[in-house]
Amino acid sequence: MNFSRLLVRSSPSFFIVVFFLFLAGVAVAQNPDGALAGTIRDSSGARVAGAQVSLVGSGPELSRSTTSNGLGEFRLEALRPGNYEIEVTAAHFARTHSSIKIAVGSVATVAMTMKPEVAQQSVQVEGRGESVTSQTIDTTSSVEQSVVTAKDLASLPLASRSFANIAYLSPMTEPVEPSDPTKARITAVSFGGSSGLNVDLSVDGGDNNDDYIGGFLQNYSPDAVQEFAIRTAQYDADTSRTNGGSIIISTRRGADHWHSDLAGYFREQALNARNRLDNPEPNPKQPFSRQNGVATLGGPLVKNKFWLFSSLEYVQEDASIAYSNTTQNEFQALAQLAALGQIPNVPAINVPSSVDVPFKDFLHDTRLDWAQSARSQWFLRGALDWSRTKNDLIQQATLPSAGALTNSDYWSVLINNQFQFTPTWLGSFTFQTNSFHHTKQRNSNLGFALAFPFSANFHTISGFETFGDNQFATPITAFPIQRDQQKYQFRYDVAHTTGTHSIKFGINFIHEPVLSGRIADSRERLIQFLGMNPSELVSSGESLAPFFTCDPTVAVPDPAACPVDSLGNPLANITDTTGGNGHFKQSIQRIGLYAQDSWRVTPSFTVNYGLRYDTSFGLFSSNGTDQSQNPALALLRVPGAPLPFAIPHDYRKAFAPRLGIAYAPGGSANTVIRAGVGMYYNDLAQNGWIDALRAADTNLHPGDQAALIDPKYRTPYALQASAGVEHTFNRAWGIDVHYEHQQGVHQYRRYEYVSGITLPAAIPNNISVFRTDNRSRYDGVSFVVQHNSRWLNMTAHYTLANATTWGATVGELFDYVNGVSDVRNPFGPGDHGPSGEDVRHRFVIAATAHLPWKFEVSTLSQFESARPFTMADSADDLNGDGVFSNDRVIVNGVQTTLDQFRGTPFAQVDMRVSRAFKIGEQGSISPFAEFFNLLNRQNPGNNYVGDVAGLPVPVNDTANVTALCLNAACTVTKPVRSIKDLRVPAGALGDFFGPGTTVGIPFAAQLGVRFRF
Repeated sequence: MNFSRLLVRSSPSFFIVVFFLFLAGVAVAQNPDGALAGTIRDSSGARVAGAQVSLVGSGPELSRSTTSNGLGEFRLEALRPGNYEIEVTAAHFARTHSSIKIAVGSVATVAMTMKPEVAQQSVQVEGRGESVTSQTIDTTSSVEQSVVTAKDLASLPLASRSFANIAYLSPMTEPVEPSDPTKARITAVSFGGSSGLNVDLSVDGGDNNDDYIGGFLQNYSPDAVQEFAIRTAQYDADTSRTNGGSIIISTRRGADHWHSDLAGYFREQALNARNRLDNPEPNPKQPFSRQNGVATLGGPLVKNKFWLFSSLEYVQEDASIAYSNTTQNEFQALAQLAALGQIPNVPAINVPSSVDVPFKDFLHDTRLDWAQSARSQWFLRGALDWSRTKNDLIQQATLPSAGALTNSDYWSVLINNQFQFTPTWLGSFTFQTNSFHHTKQRNSNLGFALAFPFSANFHTISGFETFGDNQFATPITAFPIQRDQQKYQFRYDVAHTTGTHSIKFGINFIHEPVLSGRIADSRERLIQFLGMNPSELVSSGESLAPFFTCDPTVAVPDPAACPVDSLGNPLANITDTTGGNGHFKQSIQRIGLYAQDSWRVTPSFTVNYGLRYDTSFGLFSSNGTDQSQNPALALLRVPGAPLPFAIPHDYRKAFAPRLGIAYAPGGSANTVIRAGVGMYYNDLAQNGWIDALRAADTNLHPGDQAALIDPKYRTPYALQASAGVEHTFNRAWGIDVHYEHQQGVHQYRRYEYVSGITLPAAIPNNISVFRTDNRSRYDGVSFVVQHNSRWLNMTAHYTLANATTWGATVGELFDYVNGVSDVRNPFGPGDHGPSGEDVRHRFVIAATAHLPWKFEVSTLSQFESARPFTMADSADDLNGDGVFSNDRVIVNGVQTTLDQFRGTPFAQVDMRVSRAFKIGEQGSISPFAEFFNLLNRQNPGNNYVGDVAGLPVPVNDTANVTALCLNAACTVTKPVRSIKDLRVPAGALGDFFGPGTTVGIPFAAQLGVRFRF
């Protein structure tokens, strides 16, 4: 079924049906609103039934009212995050007041005691909920989550000024490199040992997911964020399209008084420590400066009726890449080869000491809130993010020609209406449209690229070319030089509270008419030297010229035409791209339905249960055609072909039940026991099978790489189970201990079939087959401690975890990079091992100390055990399947396993020192200093050389490593006694685009000032 054609041909009837569903109260996915649950007692402890409860917001929040039931309980759903006043009245009792804060995606609980009608009673809830360090206990929800507020974003040191930096405060999360060069500076968050690409992110209830590569789409300034919830397990049925985690963001809005912030952040070369990995002494320290300017304004355009909030952030960063002495020596040798006329059309190569990498970013957000009436409220929010990076993708061992000019533009517009039909029925309509446009322009267009071992690194997925055109294709995958994504989202939320039940149900429809782009498709030659760097070519007298004239398609090349070593092995892998059509264009529609109930079985026991259904239309169609037109299908008609002759179809069985409980012993407000199970589906990002999507619209010639999607496609899902207990001892201390299990099913893997080896010789093409047959497992237990006092606010958590999966040279939970070592044995024991983000031990502490003389010292510190990586052998076909890149290195006769190597433990202490000086009644000025990696610890993480052929000290035999060569002839060796002897840091830049996460930055200081008035 082609859903887009149905939409075009039957649009009137379709929208009538959708509109009917809206009116019927069908609700939708992940909502940023919170809820309030309360109990009303008299002074003897007896429940008070029939009490009138009124909830009034402090700004544009919608006022609500309800009546306590026969158990003296009440619940109000779909409350905008913010501060509220509660007023309770009942016959023969004094009027009672209380203050409460509603957090995003959370249920606040309050217990109110009414006294006889003598005098008005006031009950205040103080000092809780204003920070991630001071959240109240939710005794009715089974969701495991943490809530981060604007106070946290303003007071804790954030190295990248990203809300993702502080998401790591939640247990069961960890930093992960944003492995996507098309979205620089948008960091990622790993849940359950995953790649961070399987996380659902909504902003004000609008979808903010990247459907091409996964992960977050548009970035937002921290000053535009009011708060957000990080949910790691047991999310309700209103959460869709995730099998990892969920982040719900609510943006800031105006109030009934005008307020404004102006802030500046300043970093300079003198405030940064030397990068000892990429810029060792005695090299000059690389130039660097960075300035952030932030401005916000909020207030009433019409008091009590119409409010405005707007924020603007501008980033100007003048960074650079400084070349080490070793790198410069290799560049000079390459320049010498060019001067000898050995590189076509390149008579000279300039070797600079450093390369400027300027970055500019403009983030804007404006929100208008309108209280139309006591029953109806609207808001309109628009946001922009425009970024520019010159010399993008340049790394410490690559020349400027291999870089690119990157432009990324985002915008989104969202409108929402919340309408209260009756005191117990509330509906919320949301419409959003957003757009993303990205381009990369090569710095050079020579028609070739040279990749030497000192530059190439499996973990460097931003490119591994030393000189020449960036191919935008790496050992992991290919990245687009152009991307476009446009979405239209229609949602309707309905919440109904009746008796002991709080019911939600809904629909979410996303029409994505543009999910398109272009893979680099110019004719190029990539020459990957397997063991010789430029200096070795110069010293040996080997000429570069034959590598440009060699015909790589010849089965047995002439050594005079294609240079080989003394054993007859080629000195370089040569790949010629044929060009052709690199464009892909899709139109995809997604629809989700859910129903959820929170049933208060007893005052102490709540059951949360629900069912969700999601499906998509058009996942496997591109450029106007589906996989039935893929020319690779014809190859499978050959007798003996190991692959079925069929095409994939959109999956229609993604029914996802969820069940959770919350038990507060004896109706306690200080203790809750949570547990639950559930299924969570999420379509794979389209980047996983982009080769197959493009193949359906191109001609296939003998020798070309073919690509197919396995017809047994299933939407990946995770089975989750969790259990835990949370307890507050008093206002100062609280603990939370919980366990989470995630079982990943139907995850991605890429199979490489080779003509004449794992395919019949009659098939003239190698075939990549993309399947959803991988599995993974994550188990973790977290211990959280919170403390709040006059002098100290603190949250600390320790997580003990284990994450495993199958793969080849990379093992990631939910990622498009997983492969198999041997298609004949895809679940071989060596292919099973830790996830690349398997962090066994992780400790995080965030704290703010309030010192004498009004000084504040804050820290955000992280400590974790080493992450794994795989050492591959791209020089040898060890298992005889015709594929080099998927073979793991053999050390002392034993083949290593998936992610067997470990990097180094990570430790980073960030600190902020500030003091506020009051100006007038409402104004203040706060100078501050921030210090990142305060102890200047070298943190290479797991960014180590991942290919034995790329080690700076050669090995005696790549097919069976037993020793390291200590001279060029390898006549002097050092025995390899442990796999640790092969660990070599690959440089500080590593596997990310923009500021590092798993690879820590050296010490850096930042000065700033913030004005508030």
